[in-house]
Amino acid sequence: MLKQNKWIGSRAFYAMVLSVTIPIVIQNGITSFVNLLDNVMVGRVGTEQMSGVAIANQLIMIFELGIFGGISGASIFAAQFYGYGDMEGVRHTFRIKLFVGLAIAAAGIVVFLLFGDSLIHRFLQGDSDVGDAEATAGYGLRYLRVILIGFVPFSMTQIYASTLKETSETILPMKASITAVLVNLVLNYIFIFGKLGFPAMGGTGAAVATVVSRYVEFGVVAIGTHRKPEKYRFAEGLYRSLYVPADLLGRVMKKGAPLLLNELLWSAGMAMLNQSYSLRGLSVVAALNITSTISNLFYIVTMAMGNTVSILVGQALGSGDMERAKDTDRKLIVFSVGVSVCMGLLWALCSGWIPRIYNTKETVRNLASTLMIVAACAMPINAFSHASYFTLRSGGKTIITFLFDSGFTWAVAVTLAFCLSHFTALNIVAMYALVQASNLIKCVMGYILVKKGIWINNIVA
Repeated sequence: MLKQNKWIGSRAFYAMVLSVTIPIVIQNGITSFVNLLDNVMVGRVGTEQMSGVAIANQLIMIFELGIFGGISGASIFAAQFYGYGDMEGVRHTFRIKLFVGLAIAAAGIVVFLLFGDSLIHRFLQGDSDVGDAEATAGYGLRYLRVILIGFVPFSMTQIYASTLKETSETILPMKASITAVLVNLVLNYIFIFGKLGFPAMGGTGAAVATVVSRYVEFGVVAIGTHRKPEKYRFAEGLYRSLYVPADLLGRVMKKGAPLLLNELLWSAGMAMLNQSYSLRGLSVVAALNITSTISNLFYIVTMAMGNTVSILVGQALGSGDMERAKDTDRKLIVFSVGVSVCMGLLWALCSGWIPRIYNTKETVRNLASTLMIVAACAMPINAFSHASYFTLRSGGKTIITFLFDSGFTWAVAVTLAFCLSHFTALNIVAMYALVQASNLIKCVMGYILVKKGIWINNIVA
């Protein structure tokens, strides 16, 4: 019984966990489902448009994770300030996020305007076995340029939503996301296929719908926050001053710089992995697009559990209750891995028919089904490493987090994929499986680091 209590929480514990996790799951789930429908709609237009949009989204992911990484340093402090009961500290962290987020948005717009075309072509160096590479690049570039209009509202939404979650408020971000994805879904149908008198714009229409939905999401979350300052206490006097104490700014930047660099390098690493895979042909680009889109749907609980670890463990550390932090973290990791086993099994069982909803070549569908089975088998491995990452991050160990995450990605995964794609004749399935299996090394590293307790650290008291 003692052993069970060590790894498995009480009903009250899981009620607390689910109160934080379920709104995030709903938010991410609806977003992922609408992204799937978006992907399918573009795929109905043709493989070239679907592949072009998928490549553009690989680049956009670097920006989005850059925002996540840029505000993550302040997020660590925000969760601990809230656990400590310091609302002024939470306001200061919000302002730091504001400065960093807008700076990254401006930099992202400039980089993609100047280098977007050449970056997209990096993914089109393999055989054009299922389409025209230049047409694919053109679709991707048009999509990318429209999406740039939504970079600022996306950044602002993440700044508000992250702060709300760190103060245990997950309902408002969920409502904002649901509203946005419903708007996106309706406008996708209108703009992609040309309904209600609008011209059929294909992938460009999907980009227009996404931009509109991002402004809607920002409006809902910002207006909702400032309408109820008595409920969302950090919002009171939030813009009365943009002052941030110099010592706090220095501490946040010291913790945050490795996280920003980590997310940029990690997302760039994911792009490099896909670039290596793409050398096996355009059919691989299309199949990986289907696989990654579906994976976002099945990984929603695992991703939400990472946020839950960051919030609950961070608050426990901020309150000074280190034993509760250790107990909470251990049980959350077990729960996350257990759920991922169930989700992976479900995904593997569905992998045969899911690609059938896409209007693409049979070879692409069959390849996507096989890649999904491989990805489904790797879910528990990735769940453990993901929870370990957020555990290390919650205690402010950002340099170790950087080495654990993006350091591993580039040193092991990217290097392995590059060598396999350039120096062997292995097919894409074998390559993909070996890269996924390499995460077992990361799990061992994560287990050692978490067990040693190096993350147990109060950084605000």
